[in-house]
Order: sequence, then C-alpha cells, then structure tokens
Amino acid sequence: MEPKQSIEQFKGQTRLPKFAVPKRYDLHLKPDLTACTFSGTVKISLTITENTKFLVLNSLELDIQRVWFTNSHHVEYSPSDVVVSGDDEIVVLVFDEMLHVGEGVLGIEFSGILNEHLTGFYKCTYIDGGVKKNMAVTQFEAVEARRCFPCWDEPALKAIFKITLTVPSELTALSNMPVEIEKHDGNLKTVYFEESTTMSTYLVAVVIGLFDHIEETYAGIKVNLYCATGKANQGKFSLDIAVKALDIYTKYFSVPYPLPKLDLVAVPEFGAGAMENYGLIVYRENDLLYHDLYSNAAKKQRLTIVTAHEVAHQWFGNLVTMEWWTHLWLNEGFATWISYMATDILFPEWDIWTQFLLEAADGLRMDALETSHPIEVEIQHARSVVEVFDAVSYEKGSTVIRMLQGYLGDEIFQKSLSTYIRKYQGQNAGTEDLWTVLSEESSVQVNSMMNTWTKKTGYPVINVKLEDNILELKQSQFLLSGAHVDGKWIVPVTLCIGSYQRRKKFLLETSQGKLDISGLVQASGQSQSLTKDKNVEDSDGKLWVKVNVDQSGFYRVNYEDKLAVRLRKAIQNNDLKATDKFGILDDANAVCQACEQSLSSLLLLMEVYRKEVDYVIVSKLISVCYSILKISSDAIPDSVNELKQYFISLLKFSAEKLGWDSKEGEDHSSSLLRGEVLQALSTFDHSETQQEALRRFPILLDDSNTSLLSANTRRAAYVAVMRNTTAKSRTGLESLLSFYKSTDVSQEKERILRCLASSSDPNIVLEVLNLLFSDEIRLQDIKGVLAGISSEGSETAWRWLKDNWERILTKYGAGLLLTDCINQIVPLANSNERADEIEEFFASRMKPSIAMNLKLSIEQIRIKARWIQSIRQEHSLQDTIKQLVQRKC
Repeated sequence: MEPKQSIEQFKGQTRLPKFAVPKRYDLHLKPDLTACTFSGTVKISLTITENTKFLVLNSLELDIQRVWFTNSHHVEYSPSDVVVSGDDEIVVLVFDEMLHVGEGVLGIEFSGILNEHLTGFYKCTYIDGGVKKNMAVTQFEAVEARRCFPCWDEPALKAIFKITLTVPSELTALSNMPVEIEKHDGNLKTVYFEESTTMSTYLVAVVIGLFDHIEETYAGIKVNLYCATGKANQGKFSLDIAVKALDIYTKYFSVPYPLPKLDLVAVPEFGAGAMENYGLIVYRENDLLYHDLYSNAAKKQRLTIVTAHEVAHQWFGNLVTMEWWTHLWLNEGFATWISYMATDILFPEWDIWTQFLLEAADGLRMDALETSHPIEVEIQHARSVVEVFDAVSYEKGSTVIRMLQGYLGDEIFQKSLSTYIRKYQGQNAGTEDLWTVLSEESSVQVNSMMNTWTKKTGYPVINVKLEDNILELKQSQFLLSGAHVDGKWIVPVTLCIGSYQRRKKFLLETSQGKLDISGLVQASGQSQSLTKDKNVEDSDGKLWVKVNVDQSGFYRVNYEDKLAVRLRKAIQNNDLKATDKFGILDDANAVCQACEQSLSSLLLLMEVYRKEVDYVIVSKLISVCYSILKISSDAIPDSVNELKQYFISLLKFSAEKLGWDSKEGEDHSSSLLRGEVLQALSTFDHSETQQEALRRFPILLDDSNTSLLSANTRRAAYVAVMRNTTAKSRTGLESLLSFYKSTDVSQEKERILRCLASSSDPNIVLEVLNLLFSDEIRLQDIKGVLAGISSEGSETAWRWLKDNWERILTKYGAGLLLTDCINQIVPLANSNERADEIEEFFASRMKPSIAMNLKLSIEQIRIKARWIQSIRQEHSLQDTIKQLVQRKC
C-alpha cells in the first residue's frame, strides 16, 4: 500500500495514534506585534513506542517550513511528505525510512498569524500614551495549543516544556515558569524560561505586553499580579485573595503548590473570565481588578470566587489532570465547589453557600432538557469540547460534589481528596479513579451511587404525598418538556417534618419509597398536640414536610396540593430557612414550566414572598418574574401590564427598605440586593424607579464620581435610561455611548454594555447589535451585550443573527464567541414556527462548536411554546392576576 493511501487511516479519528509519545518540548516563539504574525521552532523529544513510518500530531492554521527527525543514534531523517488536514486539525509526517522503537527528537520550523478570535496565539490591543498598541496572549484550552505550535494536543500527553521568547525589549514576557535569563540584542530581547514540570499542552501559556506589576510572597513562592500601567492599585484585592487561597488549598490538600511562582495577569481582551494556565493565570480585566469606586458588591464577590477557582485548578486540573475531555467536570466541577468553600472561609459574613443555590439552579435548569448531556460526556470531535464548558460541567458537577460531601461528611471527604491529589500528582486521572479513593477512605461504594449522577443525563423529581403518617415518595426523571420518563437515581434524601429538629436522611434507591413519620412527629413536645388526632397530617394543617433540606441535593421536589399549601403557610410564618424558601420557589417555577402546575398556583406562591429581604430569595423571585414576563406577551398579551404591576408590588417592600443609597454599616447582601431590585423595577417599567433613575443619571454624566449613583445602582439607572430610549428619542443611547467611550474604567464599560440592548424599541436593539461589528466594542464583550437583549427585542435579535451569519462567522470564528451568540440569541424565541425556521437555517450551516448548544436552544424554544399553550388554557388566570394586583402590600 502506498504511504499516501495509508494517510486516510488517521483522518476522522477522535484521538491521535499512540505510536509516538512526547516527553519534552523546546519551544522558541518570535512574535511580530506590528505585522501580527509569529514564527517558531519546536524540538519535541519523543519516545517511539512501535515501529512506524508516520508521525501524527496536531496543527491548525500553521505554515510548516521544515521538519526533521533525529534518532538516538544521531541519524537525521526528513519526511518525504507533510500532509496537513485542516478538518482533522492534524499534520501527518510521512517517512520513507522506518522510525524504530526508541528515543528521538522531532524538529519543526513553522509560522502563523496572531489571530483576532481570542483563541490560540492571538493579538489584542491596548492604549499606551494615547497610542494603540498590540499585545500577544495565548488561550489554549481546550484544543488551541495546535494553533500556536505543532504538538500532541491532548491532556493525557503531558510533557516538560522549555520555552523561549524573542520579543521587543521594552515589553514584559511571561510564561508558566520564572525567567531564567534574558539576552538583549538591539531592540529585541530573548527571554529563556526555566524548564517546567510535566503538564498538558492546554496549560502552556505566553503573554507579551506592557504591564505594571505588584507582588507578594507565600511560603517562598512569588505571587505576582500584572495589569495595565496605572492600574496596579486595583490589583491588590485579587492578589491578596490569591495568596490566601494558596494557603487554604495547601492545607486542605496537604500538598504544597508545586511551582516556584504564580502570576496573575489581566489582559484587555479575553474570551473567558479567566484561565488557569500552570503558574500563569490569565484574566480579563473585569475579573481581576477591583476599583473602590466603580466595582460593586457583586464584582467584589465574583473576583473572590474566580480567583479562588483558578488557584484551585493549580491542584485540581494542573497537578492532577483529567485523562480526556470526557472528565472535564473533574476540573470544573471541583474547582467551582472548592472556590465557594474558600470564599466562605475568607468571607463567612457573605453566606456564600446559600448563594451557591443560584449556581445550582443554573445546572438544574440546563439538565432538565432532553438535549442535555451527562456530566461525563463522550467527546467524539475535539473541537466540540468547547460546548461542554457549561452549566452541567460546572454547576451540576459542583452541586453533585457538594451532595456527596454532605453524605460522606467533611472529614472523610477532605482526607479522600488529599489522598487522591497525592496519589495522582503529575499524572492523569479519570472519574473512576476519584471514586475508588473515596470508596477506600469512606467504606462506601461511591462509584455505584455516583454513576447514576455522572454517567446519566438528567436528574429526578421526587413526588411527595402524605397519607396517615406515611410519606410516599416516587422518583422519575424531571424534564421541562413534560415528557414522562422513568428514571432511577440513588438519591440522598433529607427531610424535615414540621421543624428542623425533626429530620431524617436516607438513600432512596428505588423508584418508589414509603416512610412512616409517626416517630418523627412524636419526637418533640410540640408534636404532642399534633398527635391527638388519628390523622396527624390534618391537625390544624400545620404539619409541613420539607424534602431536600437546605437544597443540598441535585433534584426537584413536587408536593401534592395539601403539602404545598402547608409549605406556603410555613413560609408566611417564617418557619423555614432561606435555603428552603429558595428551593420551594425554584422547584415550583420549574414544575410550572413543565406544565405540571398552573401559572395561577405559581403566582399565588410568589405572593407569600413579598415581605422577603433575603438576597437569594428575592434574587430567585426576580428570576421567576423575568421568566414569566418573557412568555407573557405571547401567552397572555392582555395581562402583560397587570403582570408587571404585580411583580412591582412583590418587590416594593424590599425596594423601599433598601432605597437608592447605601446605609452606613450595611451588610454585603443588602448591597447586592439593592442593585438587583432596582434593576428589576426599571425592567418592569416602574415609573417611580425610572423617574428617580433619570433624575440621578445626568448628575453622573457631569460627575462620574458622584455618590448619587453608586456602583451597585448604576446598572439599574442605565436600564431605566434605555427603557426610555426609542428611535424617536435617542438621547439616552447617545449619552450612554458617550459615557462608555469617555471612561477608561473596565468595570464601567462592562456595566454600560450589559444594558444597551434593554430598550423596548426593536429599532434601538438592532442599532446596538450592529455596534458589535464596529471597533467600539471588544470581542470579549459581545456576550454581555447579547445577554441584555430585552424581551421586545428577541425577534430583532434572531433576524440580525440570520441576516449577518457569514459576517458573524468571519468576525468571531467558530469557537466560544460563536457559541455565545447561539446561547444568547436563539433561545429568546417563543414559538414552534420559529424553532422550525432556526432548524432549517442551520441545517446547512452546522459547526462542531455549536451543534449541541443549538439543539439545547431549540428545545428551550419548544418548551416555552408548550408552556404558552398551557397558560392559554387557564381560563381563570386573568382573574387571578387582577386579584393579586389589587391586594395591598
């Protein structure tokens, strides 16, 4: 068989062939920041594991100029053919001579373009002394190292890296390891970095630009923060968090941080929030820098969580790395969970574990879709891995971990993770390896319990009934589509009967279960009065039952009407914790969307939350209001304004208590809540809120440091401005854009962009969307703009996406930015007809990076269409809404 014919065997494969394994890369890169190109040489020390005439490695959009292979006997071979397959993102090197088992070095000279898509080796711009200049940054996760240099771009193929950069002398060059030596040659310098520990290609990093720098030291490790010149003071908060996180994780894992330094660097354009490259964490500015005046309480909290998350990856992900992208959740789920643990240690007054429920809710929402995926998802096309950086990997993953921690206990869980890190440090591991360690330490068969959570799509809803002291529980898969699918999970159930003192926990391992609660009812003095009647559950209707205490489990609960009424009374009587009040509302909202409960009953439940001031509860209440409002114009157009009035009445109590201005000594949650409540009232077109916002906004334009619009309330004001902006009255948009252009504070720019598309006028929404094609808005910020699209602008957004598809593809590439476009725009539609149109449009335009998210988005549309039809059948709904609006607060 001719060699060229044999090349076909390497195409269309998920993984690279294993007849050659890299051990070390000597990589020298020479970027030209003016021409936006780069050249390089890589020498890869290999172990040939079986005789071969082929070497196959990853390469994408690189020009390969020269290739050679030198074996252990110093004999050099040149390939007879170099075959590049762009579709498979590989280069096949064909040799006439057999390369025998043993050691050798593969050398490749190559060049490429510093692209503008925020992926691989890319360029971004910054202003220095009024002059726009270029910076070079890498972002290799998940499969983008191949855009920078030819390599074996799979996480299991770890190697040592010796990196050298030739850059302009005045610039700072950063990589994973400390600088070993610099050599200057005129306007250029060559920077040699120390040899790295073994690591995966996706964790290799390079940043070249002009920076200010601050540093601290922890246990002999230099912790550095790099940012734009003049902004070093804004880095102190995150630098302090990073140092404290190093201490927390070093103690928790009983394994020291493995590198001699840790850099945190803020770059002006970055597609994600941050990336955990080994020893060189790269952030977008907004997720690293804290400004005392312009950063709100939510930003301070996010900076803490993001930094704790990325530092955690230095152990969970970098030191011990997933074997393949199927196990991505091991990285992201654990880093998410432990970042909340660290944040709780650093700021216990934030009550961050209660706020964690907002994260869990995102995972529950996505995993209730038929087109969701298991936590351990098979990755058939490496390019498609970008799609699983989602709520299942992060939020479901972290919630399942927290659920397991609660079942095994904190001490055993910590000991197990420490053992796991020590056992696999420097290596790769899969989910089963972790379960084995946990099982050995706990004497619990963790794998059999957890496989139902990690290998299966979805989660259960537990239907609860109470008859004659017998609690009946029945589980099935919960799907927002309303489909009834049998499903069985091993569920760690926790429940309380009428009091948090009367609780029980057990494993529900079957489809149905019964629990005699007589003993629980009689467990306290209070319960004696309840047990005088034969039917305990009927005595005064006070015996409430709350399943999934503290919302610690990843499942829904659906109560029979009798128990649901009692829980409403328990909420009114303030008998329940904030976590459980949250869970009842979140579950009821989901059950309603699945058409298993009427909208009337959900609205009546919302009524009992009108005096709540707890942040997570009111935040969830606002979220439910938004979801109802998004479908109301199609479902009940005649009642939209009354619905808005009802939602306003639900929020007026907390709004009046909080006011526009912060109070001396107020807690963190009040600062968080103020902005969310006022923004919601602006969105619901509450005239008083909008008038006050419009009164304060001109003062801000005259004085950007005014205390009349704090960082916590500015977004609410910007929404009010845009809700009052139309094509005939454009002053608000023009003022906000002018303010956006005038400020150099990244937090302020981000805040403005998230509000620009909130106008009720579709013409203004279209104008804002077209701004995305201009140079005014950075690529990294498109998601924020799209996330702010008003319900009135949803149709316009789809038309914009459809009409400009090729232009969008050219500008954003086929990676994460394109996925953001799909996720933010497509699900806004509400009808089956639109879903059909979207399917037809993308039938000939599919990309691996959007295939799954497109299916998810279309399913969400069909779920809303079904919900709309169900609501239209509620004949008494309009009367219910009128009655609720007429009630006094």
